Amino acid sequence: MTTVQAIRTFLFYLLLSLSAFIWGTLSLFFAPFMPFRARYRFIVWRWCRFAVWLTKVMVGIRYEVKGLENVPERPCVILAKHQSTWETFYLSGAFEPLSQVVKRELLRVPFFGWAMALMKPIAIDRSNPKAALKQLAAQGDERLKQGAWVLIFPEGTRVPAGQMGKFSRGGAALAVNAGLPVLPVAHNAGSFWPKEGWAKYPGTIQVVIGPVMYAEGEGPRAIAELNDRAFAWVEATQREIEGPQSAAAVDQPA
Repeated sequence: MTTVQAIRTFLFYLLLSLSAFIWGTLSLFFAPFMPFRARYRFIVWRWCRFAVWLTKVMVGIRYEVKGLENVPERPCVILAKHQSTWETFYLSGAFEPLSQVVKRELLRVPFFGWAMALMKPIAIDRSNPKAALKQLAAQGDERLKQGAWVLIFPEGTRVPAGQMGKFSRGGAALAVNAGLPVLPVAHNAGSFWPKEGWAKYPGTIQVVIGPVMYAEGEGPRAIAELNDRAFAWVEATQREIEGPQSAAAVDQPA
């Protein structure tokens, strides 16, 4: 990373942090009195779109999206590749209202986390996987019935560019039990916003939204088949985006 890019990256983080503080503080005063959809647009939609714009202006990370025609009219379960923080910003600003699975600890972050708690996230305790799955099933189904998209990163954590983590079946199970499809999303954000370190590299992120996928039947076998199909599509698309050397499988928690 060049000296100029390092300075731009430092300023980016400074402005992003300042905006989160201001937005989060304002949200604590005004958002509790808004209906959920308006609250989402005020807290999440506007700030996340600002964050994506700031990323482009300050560190030169742009993006292109393919497959928008695949997005269904009715909200469903989004299964997205997870490489960086960028895709969280982008997807939260592209789908509304949206509820996502997050680490419970994030809600304790001053201002930003407190504001996020107003958005009905599915805040799980990763140290208790069984309880987390039950929580995802119950709260995820509730959010879908309320007309919200549910965003799940089935790898469970950020996986470096060029690698694939194992997909947890929680998202597929949620979709099957709700009678809804999953919407797979692939991208290469990690090539410009790496998992490790604070460096940012200019370039254009490729985002590909796949076709909606329905389960063929019900029960555990249908869940496993749908999950495998979503994984296969994401893995193949990652290879197209990142090159044939990418998408080497790595072990991640189920």
